[in-house]
Amino acid sequence: MPVVPADIAGLLASRQNGTLATLRRDGRPQLSVVTYAWYPHDPDDGGREIVRISTVDGRAKVANLRRDPRASFLVTGGSGWSYAVVEGTVELSPVATFHDDETVEELVRIYRDAAGRAHGEAGEHPDWADYRRAMVDDHRLVARLVVEHAYGLVRS
Repeated sequence: MPVVPADIAGLLASRQNGTLATLRRDGRPQLSVVTYAWYPHDPDDGGREIVRISTVDGRAKVANLRRDPRASFLVTGGSGWSYAVVEGTVELSPVATFHDDETVEELVRIYRDAAGRAHGEAGEHPDWADYRRAMVDDHRLVARLVVEHAYGLVRS
């Protein structure tokens, strides 16, 4: 049974940037604008509804998520009157260490899906070898927000 209603899932699927809210040590929110890819009922992940985000080890959001994996994610519509929020627990991948490890493969998938959303087709990088090298050099990892609750307002 899906957690995310169809209208909210549609808004999530139509965008590539959103705001991730994690919790600081003192309980205040840490907000980060991120590029993401939305995976409703991901067959590669047991059918769960997941927001995947490429991020860098050492950033505040990663430190916050290691301490407390609860997070919220906001996406707004073009007019600003529609919005979707998904909440859940974040799983962090290992940091990318080699150009073809599992983390880099997942980062490639996120790039293709997020860039494709912007252009209406699979997004291809002009130099995948350079991209893969950059993922390792940047100490990138994937934050996977597994959706447990969703709400919002989607206006046509």
